[in-house]
Amino acid sequence: MKHTKCYIPGYPRPQLVRGDWENLNGEWKFAFGEEVTKRAALAGELPRTIRVPFSYETELSGIGDHTPHSLVWYSRRIAGKRGKRALLHFEGVDYDAEVYVNGKSAGSHRGAYSRFTLDITSFLTKKENVLTVRCADENHPAQVRGKQRWEKENFGCWYVQTTGIYKSVWLEYVPETYLDTLKITPEVSRNAVRFDFSVNAPADDVEVRFDITYDGKRICSATASAAEKSGSVLVGLCSSNLTYQVELWSPDHPALYDVDITVFKGGKAVDKAGSYFGLREFVAKDGKLVLNDVPFYARLLLDQGYWKESGITPPSEEAMIKDIRLSQEMGFNGVRKHQKVEDERFFYYADIMGFAVWCELPSNHWFSDDCICEISREWLDIVRQNYNHPSLITWVVFNESWGVRRICTDPAESNLASGLYYMTKAIDPMRPVISNDGWVHAESDILTLHHYEQDPATFARLYDTKEKLIAGCAGNSQFPPFADGYCYRGQPIVFSEFGGTAYVRDEDSGWGYGNGVKSDEEFLERFGGLIGAIKEMQISGYCYTQITDVEQEVNGLLRADRTPKVPTEEIRKRNL
Repeated sequence: MKHTKCYIPGYPRPQLVRGDWENLNGEWKFAFGEEVTKRAALAGELPRTIRVPFSYETELSGIGDHTPHSLVWYSRRIAGKRGKRALLHFEGVDYDAEVYVNGKSAGSHRGAYSRFTLDITSFLTKKENVLTVRCADENHPAQVRGKQRWEKENFGCWYVQTTGIYKSVWLEYVPETYLDTLKITPEVSRNAVRFDFSVNAPADDVEVRFDITYDGKRICSATASAAEKSGSVLVGLCSSNLTYQVELWSPDHPALYDVDITVFKGGKAVDKAGSYFGLREFVAKDGKLVLNDVPFYARLLLDQGYWKESGITPPSEEAMIKDIRLSQEMGFNGVRKHQKVEDERFFYYADIMGFAVWCELPSNHWFSDDCICEISREWLDIVRQNYNHPSLITWVVFNESWGVRRICTDPAESNLASGLYYMTKAIDPMRPVISNDGWVHAESDILTLHHYEQDPATFARLYDTKEKLIAGCAGNSQFPPFADGYCYRGQPIVFSEFGGTAYVRDEDSGWGYGNGVKSDEEFLERFGGLIGAIKEMQISGYCYTQITDVEQEVNGLLRADRTPKVPTEEIRKRNL
């Protein structure tokens, strides 16, 4: 596996890498809210231990208690002040977090699926410091929660909740003037890349230089002023004086350029960071998905990103790599990450391994003015934080009308879906956006369909013409393809959920779609038949449900422990 130049094992933010950092994962003190007073918690006097970043509900946390708790506390010691600014990063905390350093509030954040950062320099002493985190999590469907249950027990396709810290916590040490944000946009038609950036302390004597290399060879450099809060520079990768063929990123050829970034203050280098980018263009046009001017047929797996021992937290980097490799071995070229925003290192491995990803907003299940504000803020944070990854090819706002149950006829709900579509396109005009995956689309770049018919012949007959596909989910008039006021405009069509066949042996329990199968032969016959029916449809791709079993669902191609139910090569034969 060929890593980028800036790669550091375990580094949580692979698109902006600095060498001076400290991983705070590992053993922390812990307590449920009813076990301690706030005074004791702020003093670090907590009765339990927990292994961060795994939530208390999981086996790898060391606790493994599924009982819902609305308040939890964490505490650990961190090093003293080091002469640089100390940025404290939380990759994911569910749901309301308040952070204290030495008993004083250093900041707070609301929302489970976006990173947040606090500058804690002024709170640190030169000696050892006490870091405390208070996490509140209402077990309510109004929250952005994805597949986390809000009842006491699992039901349907909703699983054990996630509470508190569930992604990496880390410290980063930076100078007084440093690169704050970095947005990388490939411009394939111009053989160029655009860097939009900000520094924390803009000034007339601050500049940022970008040095680009490919496969260890210098390509070009560019310098831009950082006199204002935000800056931008377009860098051409070819010139009349340089004989060089640009390398385009695709799943078949995951070409990545390395970038060294240097911030200068008064002509002196004060901050250095590393990044990378892929030069590629992915659009929906003329009824097709198109990658680098070539039609792209999506063979995706629905991937909910659950592990038996660790819930929605990947147990290791190796576990993320394994999921991608197994998917590729089975003939899939990407995943629809369903109802979660994966660890950013997953996107990194998708980048370097050539694996396409749809990124989806984990749903809430309520509609109100407060929910609109919460969803909008968190979704735009998610888009901005994951924008740079070339493997990310599509954004999905809502799924199956969750959180917008009356989208078909209620203008307020369809306006929300379309509003988020346009807000996403404002930040990211280069990727397709789906407003409501499965049915009842508002403004949308792709028409997506969900149908779990298990008989291949019936499945083929229901969608054997373009007109039938455009009409939406056959036999389900409750969920038309478009909301009132919207219609089909020639978008590419993707069957983004189908299959879901339960492979149930005698000793297993759980559910899938249709009658479960009990032998390799029976499963492969059905899988092959459904895939065969899909391939005859006039569509731009599909997403099979799903990669693994998840808790009570036994409709994965793999078991929850990632062992294949049938040989992966047999899936591949039928998939390609």
